[in-house]
Amino acid sequence: MHSLPDRLDAGSPYPLGATFDGLGVNFAVFSANADRIDLCLFDPSGKREIGRIALPECTDEVFHGYLPDAEPGLLYGYRAHGRYAPEEGHRFNPNKLLLDPYARKLAGQIKWTDALHGYKVGHAREDLSFDKRDSAPAMPKAVVVDDHWDWSRDRRPNTPWSETVIYEAHVKGLTKLMELVPARERGTYAALGHPAVIAHLKRIGVTALELLPIHAFTQDRFLQEKGLKNYWGYNTLGFFAPEQAYMASDHQDELRRAVHRLHKAGIEVILDVVYNHTCEGSEKGPTLSWRGLDNASYYRLVKDQPRYSINDTGTGNTLNLSKARVIQMVADSLRYWATSFGIDGFRFDLGLTLGREDDGFDPGAAFFDVLRQDPVLGRLKLMGEPWDVGPGGYQLGNFPPGFAEWNDKYRDTVRRFWRGDAGQRGELAARLAGSGDLFDRRARRPWASINLISAHDGFTLADTVMYEERHNEANKEDNRDGHSENYARNWGAEGPTDDAAINDARGRVMRSMLTTLLASLGTPMLVAGDEFGRTQQGNNNAYCQDNAISWLDWNAAASEDGQRQIDYVARLADLRRRYPVLRAATFLYGQDSPGQGINDIEWWDERGQQLSAADWDNPEGRALMMRRATRNEAGELEAVSLLLNASSEPITFHLPPPHTARIVLIDSAKPDQGETRIDDSYEVAPQGAVLLTWTGELEA
Repeated sequence: MHSLPDRLDAGSPYPLGATFDGLGVNFAVFSANADRIDLCLFDPSGKREIGRIALPECTDEVFHGYLPDAEPGLLYGYRAHGRYAPEEGHRFNPNKLLLDPYARKLAGQIKWTDALHGYKVGHAREDLSFDKRDSAPAMPKAVVVDDHWDWSRDRRPNTPWSETVIYEAHVKGLTKLMELVPARERGTYAALGHPAVIAHLKRIGVTALELLPIHAFTQDRFLQEKGLKNYWGYNTLGFFAPEQAYMASDHQDELRRAVHRLHKAGIEVILDVVYNHTCEGSEKGPTLSWRGLDNASYYRLVKDQPRYSINDTGTGNTLNLSKARVIQMVADSLRYWATSFGIDGFRFDLGLTLGREDDGFDPGAAFFDVLRQDPVLGRLKLMGEPWDVGPGGYQLGNFPPGFAEWNDKYRDTVRRFWRGDAGQRGELAARLAGSGDLFDRRARRPWASINLISAHDGFTLADTVMYEERHNEANKEDNRDGHSENYARNWGAEGPTDDAAINDARGRVMRSMLTTLLASLGTPMLVAGDEFGRTQQGNNNAYCQDNAISWLDWNAAASEDGQRQIDYVARLADLRRRYPVLRAATFLYGQDSPGQGINDIEWWDERGQQLSAADWDNPEGRALMMRRATRNEAGELEAVSLLLNASSEPITFHLPPPHTARIVLIDSAKPDQGETRIDDSYEVAPQGAVLLTWTGELEA
């Protein structure tokens, strides 16, 4: 770029962000309440401000200007002028360098200092005071990019929801210890597309890789002061910029290349995204971007007391998705990831917050409408976390059509059933059948229920059978953080043990829970490592553990026990593919018969009798058989039965009519047993789960 001009050209208010057109860069940033916004330019190191020029025009509350001859690689930020009136919701302070909310790449890291705050930390007037120190030396800088990528040869897998199997993973944790990946690529975006990763995902039947947040995020000050890190990444600093710590190179194309390779293997990529809050925290947090550009527009503020942020998210602030420009920012971000990085879907962290209006959650909120009608986003996989910590903060089943939802009732019910809790049989049946009591409305389908038995947040599957109490001492919060109730059972010893009987029970329960998951209607989600028994040593809130507690131990996966469990999961996924009735696309209520008096779904007990109302209500009933039937592609009658025994003794199931030869497909107590032909009864081990089938026409 030549010497800087005294004044920018007018440029255009659209698109927002910094856009290179081959001859220069257009800058556009929204603020409804600023008086002036300055563009600040920096040398390549980001340490020296080399120019500060006011954006010359403001159109529809968008400040904009054009810098001729500017090129990709240019480092920049903004300073916003306006009233510093916190009691009115305004926190403009031009001494604070602000990141562009649309920045597509960041250079440098936040260096925590009190100068990042718009007020004087420790002052008697707290956030009503005003800090005049320049925050630029402590701030990362936005980078102008030219991120064109030719996706014309890419083919999205477009896996039907009913055939989807999700695998939740962390970019770094997935491959940091995977020796088959080159050392410099371990723990990076590049590794996601490595043949060893793809081969493993294909082996266990995964169709979609769901990544924990990869939007640029902050390393929280309080964690750094304790020698810990923000590992999960739920504290967004930039909604358009990939987190730089996961880069093996300096070029963001490595993420695009990985997505392209996953697509070629038939695997979709879903991002966990955090649009409910930002990293700026409460009104006493730092001024890094949105707060300094327009606090009163970007955030929900307490009515009649706009000095204070509404905290429906538990993180100090809540983005205001009632504002058109805030909705636009989120929709533009989603569309950017979908079109520039080939992303196939999104999981919305605290998704309930995105549907909040002034009077509470609204499934008809503008944000949901915008996504559903969008020609790009409306075709992607969209799923929400249907809770937050605000009023009415639990809305499972109440999202609009087009969205799937994380089903924590499924998780808790499955865990309680298999640990032996009383009175779970009826509740479990509802979860096995796709949670129609929650989702069968407005033409929604079973896939709307994201079925999980574990997630990044909480115990791993192995820890659910190894620990009854959380062990979060490594988080340095006196073991007070994380869920207190995990519906877990250690089966006789807290933590690892050499007791063969305990380990046998633990393995059987894990396999039974995995069988339940893959045989339920709905969309199954596996958590990375559960397929081989990964442990976090009892830590159920490892958000700050960027170490071996969180990283996948691929040596454990290669062990005999690890390989046995991986093979078991692979068999389950294969059965789910082979038998469409295991993943039925519509709800089944036992009212539609595929023929000959056999209903599409039926429930039986171990006696081979259909359950009465009293049987369903029997608190000690721990045996259940679910049979689903359909016509296969050959026109034959095909039934698959799931036999569950959560009691402490073996139970012989007497199988109901028709009396015909069955084949046991898989037995959690006999993981190495192949498919076995049986007749009219079958013994199911304690805490055992069995899938069996029969096919053919019945005799007249």
